[in-house]
Amino acid sequence: MKSRVRVTLIGARGRMGQTIVDLAKGDPKIDIFAQCDLGDAIEPAMKDCDVAIDFSNAGSIEEVCGAALQHRKALVIGTTGHSPEQRKIIENAAKSLPIVFASNFSVGVNALFALTRRAGEILRSEFDPEIVETHHKMKKDAPSGTAKTLGEILKETLKTEISIESIREGDVVGEHTVSFVGPGERLELTHRAGSREIFARGALVAAQWIVGKPARLYSMQDVLGIAPAK
Repeated sequence: MKSRVRVTLIGARGRMGQTIVDLAKGDPKIDIFAQCDLGDAIEPAMKDCDVAIDFSNAGSIEEVCGAALQHRKALVIGTTGHSPEQRKIIENAAKSLPIVFASNFSVGVNALFALTRRAGEILRSEFDPEIVETHHKMKKDAPSGTAKTLGEILKETLKTEISIESIREGDVVGEHTVSFVGPGERLELTHRAGSREIFARGALVAAQWIVGKPARLYSMQDVLGIAPAK
């Protein structure tokens, strides 16, 4: 029997962290080996794991990457809202480590990324794209990381900047709609998250997948085998 993947979970007491802990209890392939949260030292907790999952906050990324580099551990990064400088820290670490860095770990959302790219390729300049995202009132970053990724996909495909409307209300887990508006018709692609479990489940899948991979920056689409050809 294959041994369980030993995971160090960073941001363990947050909403996503708690969801990952709960899901892992029923997963025979995962062992939450160590847990860290605000104020805890990350480096000692990463020493004996196979992979670290980070759902803390963007400000912790230098410490997270530094600890992973010190112990040569794979990383799954689920925090969003990184500055360009913080993204550069992740990119530099990925030259030496295998890292899955995703704005969203949901299988459905990653299908939305792929469908958005394809729709943009088909419709081109005949249709005007729009992005609207809605999240709960406690979400700090706006636009969401997922909406930014959708915007980047469309910018790459259509060679133009796309405006994003962000709505913060109630306890909405997450909703993203990409609209393509043309003369006399409108195409909408929408994903609605009903539970944080979809993100936690995807992160655990990524954690199992990344162990033993070559050093590189991977996306969740790489994990799912639906990344666009390069």
